[in-house]
Amino acid sequence: MTQAFRIEGADRRGRWVVTCDHASNHVPPEVAGGDLGLPPEDMNRHIAYDVGAAGVSLRLAEMLDAPVILSEFSRLVIDPNRGEDDPTLCMKIYDGSIIPANRHADAAEIDRRLDLFHRPYHRALGALIEGRDDPVIVSIHSFTPQFVGRPPRPWHVGVLYAGDTRLAYPLIARLRAEPDLCVGDNEPYSGHLPGDALDRHAVQPGRLHVLVEIRNDLIATPAQQAAWGERLAPLLDAALKNAEV
Repeated sequence: MTQAFRIEGADRRGRWVVTCDHASNHVPPEVAGGDLGLPPEDMNRHIAYDVGAAGVSLRLAEMLDAPVILSEFSRLVIDPNRGEDDPTLCMKIYDGSIIPANRHADAAEIDRRLDLFHRPYHRALGALIEGRDDPVIVSIHSFTPQFVGRPPRPWHVGVLYAGDTRLAYPLIARLRAEPDLCVGDNEPYSGHLPGDALDRHAVQPGRLHVLVEIRNDLIATPAQQAAWGERLAPLLDAALKNAEV
């Protein structure tokens, strides 16, 4: 059976926990024989995974002396960053592309995918967090420079949050002090998504946390991904010092 996740650096003892919910565009053979019916160009773009986010997460975790958990299945199989009752949990159309293998996915099929991938990922993430003293969670995502038919997005990086701004606001301030960055405050998305991964593992338990979105054309290569991981680490550490309560 396909592993739903991988964890790197489980023995690292830093306070941070790095998560990458949309690390992979892999379609496991347990779902539609490993083929959702999309052409390779669709499976290699943002609708299938967060382009570049895995590489950033891995390097960032090294820099923070932190463990990192990465999903091992495409968000189009089942989205680990959605609550189980979210209507976008299993997308049938995304940014102009119909997902053939999802068109007729009924409640039983969605529950099967939850059991195979979504629930194991969240059990592992919960155990990783619970096994650490006073953990702080940073979730790494990426976004496309432009949706089909929409205006270009100007931000290089965005910081997302819901009601808890203890870490988000200091990080936004640190990023905005960087002269070459256009920084989004809850852009290009809102950080308030009830039932998502951070809501479940950080907001509801009251843990310090933040979600970082990086525009994916800036992290297209391994070198760019490593550079962003190295850039974010000291900014996150500095923001954490400001966020202490």
